[in-house]
Amino acid sequence: MPSKTETIKKEVKNLIVKGNHLYLAMIEDVSGLPDEIQKQLKDNKIKLPTFVNEYDSWYSEALVLIKQLLPDRLEDFKRQYKDEKRKEISFLTYGISDYLYGLRTTRGWQEDVVADKTAAVGKMQVQNSILVAVEKRLDSSLFDIQEILQADLFDSELDVAQELAKKGFVRGGGAIAGVVLEKHLGHVCEIHGLKTRKKHPSISDFYQMLKENDIIDTPKWRFIQHLGDLRNLCDHNKDREPTKEDVLELVEGVQKVIKTVF
Repeated sequence: MPSKTETIKKEVKNLIVKGNHLYLAMIEDVSGLPDEIQKQLKDNKIKLPTFVNEYDSWYSEALVLIKQLLPDRLEDFKRQYKDEKRKEISFLTYGISDYLYGLRTTRGWQEDVVADKTAAVGKMQVQNSILVAVEKRLDSSLFDIQEILQADLFDSELDVAQELAKKGFVRGGGAIAGVVLEKHLGHVCEIHGLKTRKKHPSISDFYQMLKENDIIDTPKWRFIQHLGDLRNLCDHNKDREPTKEDVLELVEGVQKVIKTVF
């Protein structure tokens, strides 16, 4: 069974290949591909994707990986898609989102072209180069694999929690899942430099700090708050006993938080 590191490396490599194909598809659309490139694609039986149909899914997957593994390049990656701070559309500020809409801007009565689809080609190239940087970081001996190893550990612990719940050890399963949630939220706070004066902060302390610092939005805050309530139900004597369904919901929710809150 491949390790978490190997799985991530394979995922990044596949995204780079798909990104290159999207880049070529964009060139083919705006100016046509050189004969040599067309021959290489034909010889290798490679069919280029339809950019407008497949870019969004590629972008979403790449965004998650960059946010986790190369966060200092995240804003640069997003800016190639759309510059939220631009005041006007020019060749430099034209983004891939404009390309998807087929936007073309002109100036003057002669309608000189200011920016059109050709301006997006370089942006796609930059996005893929950032993914290449992610791959290089994974291969670097300086890469901190703490988060990858921690993710493996959390997966194992949640598997144990799930099995305990299924076998009737409800409180034990819920307690383990709650510890995983607390550890993950604490780690996320640490990554973002968020600290509390409490010696032993709780899940509620962590998710409150994350919300106040705009790391999570209100729906995620409410979702984690609900998970915290389920954890408390398992840890403390309440008006009712926790059920197997409560713990399985808690485990599934913690798995979701680990994948979406970082």
